[in-house]
Amino acid sequence: MRTILNLIWFFLGGIPLFIAYIFFGAIACIFIITIPAGVACFRMASFVIWPFGRTVVDKPGAGAGSVFMNIVWFLVAGLWLVIGHIGTAAAQAVTIIGLPLAIANLKLIPITAFPFGKTIVPSGDTLF
Repeated sequence: MRTILNLIWFFLGGIPLFIAYIFFGAIACIFIITIPAGVACFRMASFVIWPFGRTVVDKPGAGAGSVFMNIVWFLVAGLWLVIGHIGTAAAQAVTIIGLPLAIANLKLIPITAFPFGKTIVPSGDTLF
């Protein structure tokens, strides 16, 4: 089922979102202080193109640096990517086939807005 959902996702939303993440990752890598945000953006691009079968968990030991970078991230790219997710979810929700994809798209918003202090793992696995 994951493979089918990932294939449908890939064509009905994954490609444009992937391109947006790569674009904002490249923008973030222009300045030295935002290079970690660019790296996080590239990491999330791989998640956003094949989201089913993976989940996001809190990274142990994330501290004040991740809070600072989340603020920088939100101002540089997070807000625009959240708007992209909302727009894509609205377009997907028009059809019955796209409705589960729209719900999954909305579930990506918290990691999109504040990615630092989180990590992506296969579903069923946890980090301790």
